[in-house]
Amino acid sequence: MTETYDVIDIIRTKRDRGELSDGQIDWVVDAYTRGGVAEEQMSALAMAILMGGMSREEIARWTAAMIASGERMDFSGLSRPTSDKHSTGGVGDKITLPLAPLVATFGVAVPQLSGRGLGHTGGTLDKLESIPGWRADLDTAAMLGQLEDVGAVVCAAGSGLAPADKKLYALRDVTGTVESIPLIASSIMSKKIAEGTGALVLDVKVGSGAFMKTREDATELASAMVDLGTDAGLRTVALLTDMAVPLGLTAGNALEVGESVEVLAGGGPEDVVELTVALADEMTRAAGVEVGPDELRAALSDGRAMDVWRRMISAQGGDPDAALPTAQESHVLRADTSGHLEALDAYAVGVAAWRLGAGRARKEDSVQAAAGVEWHVRPGEQVSAGDPVITLHTDTPERFAHAEAALEGAWSVGGLPPEERSVVLDRIAPEGA
Repeated sequence: MTETYDVIDIIRTKRDRGELSDGQIDWVVDAYTRGGVAEEQMSALAMAILMGGMSREEIARWTAAMIASGERMDFSGLSRPTSDKHSTGGVGDKITLPLAPLVATFGVAVPQLSGRGLGHTGGTLDKLESIPGWRADLDTAAMLGQLEDVGAVVCAAGSGLAPADKKLYALRDVTGTVESIPLIASSIMSKKIAEGTGALVLDVKVGSGAFMKTREDATELASAMVDLGTDAGLRTVALLTDMAVPLGLTAGNALEVGESVEVLAGGGPEDVVELTVALADEMTRAAGVEVGPDELRAALSDGRAMDVWRRMISAQGGDPDAALPTAQESHVLRADTSGHLEALDAYAVGVAAWRLGAGRARKEDSVQAAAGVEWHVRPGEQVSAGDPVITLHTDTPERFAHAEAALEGAWSVGGLPPEERSVVLDRIAPEGA
């Protein structure tokens, strides 16, 4: 096949901070996907993009080219409007689990195509697979049927959506180019736009346990993704949310499912409830359904959202009444002194959970359903000397020392409570949205 463009020219253009044409972008994404551009050449281009950035027009075209590499889903035949949520990943981030059934309670279909955990951040599919019988893989017909009947589905994304992104993502992971904001934004949004949802709410985490460590970087990423969605005709809003401290009181697959069920039963940690309600409010409004925070909280308290959860789990083969797995071994870390918990570093908690077996270092690794970290107090709360602060759970106790090392210096007890922080730090939306 005669190639239309010269990949070396494209690499040099980005290296020298030039702007790629629409034709160059369309060609290089297509050629890379079909093997016409070598891995080392795309590595060089990805590094040039990381170093030099991309304009809004370039990012939009790059995203469109990745969408064009595969198929697009279509939910227009549903009787309900659709609204989706995407989180950039954090520690203890079990929000999808109570959020999807809560939003579906109000007649909005939630097609939540999710992934598995890698490194210190957990994966929604891994969490749900700790429920006996639950399966992640659904074909398109089953997914559409469940959306129409139940209103919510959480399942694995098919390989046909944006295959260019799957290939490029794997390359970025081994070439030090994961941090490129244009490539992160186009990676996330190519899949979400191809997914075909009517509205999208982005949960962009910021802090030690998040991919974006600073407010400035998180704002830049959120703005880029909102622009991409808006330019593609997708109603898109982003919330910047705090990930300096892990969400809730647990990090680990079955542990987080148990906590999510507590939220659906009208309880659970207030920060998880607060963020669930904030995102549900955005998702319903973006879908044209006015509910409001008070009614959303009421649906958690009165059992309506729990009813949808049970139907959602059952529809995918899971038993909502089955006991969740529990770890064979546990190890408690206690306070040396009395005072207030001053800090609990989200990244350290995520690494500890990963080392206990809750996460994976490579895509092909397995995870322990019951492994993870549980903390008994949150920053600002009082503890007495000897009180349990953190409990580590695993089936393989030889992991305890390695996990405990990850938590060295990650928490402290002192005299003064830290300043209270809201979970939601900012909202980024198109003008008037």
